[in-house]
Amino acid sequence: MTSIGGWILVILIGVVGMIVQWKLKSVFAKYSKVLSPGGLTGAQIAQKMLNDNGIFDVQVTSVNGTLTDHYNPTNKTVNLSQDVFRTNSVAAAAVAAHECGHAVQHKVGYGPLKLRSALVPAVNISSKLSMIVIIIGILIINIFPALFWIGIAMFGMVLLFSLVTLPVEFNASSRALVWLKSSNSLSDAELAQAKEALGWAASTYVVSALSSLATLIYYITLGTSRR
Repeated sequence: MTSIGGWILVILIGVVGMIVQWKLKSVFAKYSKVLSPGGLTGAQIAQKMLNDNGIFDVQVTSVNGTLTDHYNPTNKTVNLSQDVFRTNSVAAAAVAAHECGHAVQHKVGYGPLKLRSALVPAVNISSKLSMIVIIIGILIINIFPALFWIGIAMFGMVLLFSLVTLPVEFNASSRALVWLKSSNSLSDAELAQAKEALGWAASTYVVSALSSLATLIYYITLGTSRR
């Protein structure tokens, strides 16, 4: 593949990413208007799922923003956006249960989650410096080619993190859906809606991984073409 082909691939995946993000927001907006049968808010769903899984050392908190929900394994908090935290919709139940799925992963020592957590320090550095190193490496590739490949290796860490994130996210959604059904928190129809919402959320991570892969390919083709 030429550097131009690599650039086109990056652009195409970027467009797909924007479409997926639009669809995700659309689906969550739709199911945010569908009330869950039990009347439990996202915060209450989260607390119930944690308790049902014997997790009593994780705090459920509210954070600002939209779709900013996340689980923090460092301080053991399930952080829910305000709309999810305080509303009793299918979307809120799906998101809250998904984030608690990560807490369950943490409790049982789920391998991919442990690996992702271990990669965080290296990825934080690589994500900030890799492109700078790659660009400088391209400029002096005929003088000091090793620098370019160091940058590629650093960006490879970012790609690895994206790939490891995939099973973590899909597994958390699977755990969420199983619990939502077994706890009778949602009916079959609502469970299908929750599955659709979580499916689109997972798609964003797939696009992110593909984007990282396409970017890596682009940089490799660009660098090798200058030699």
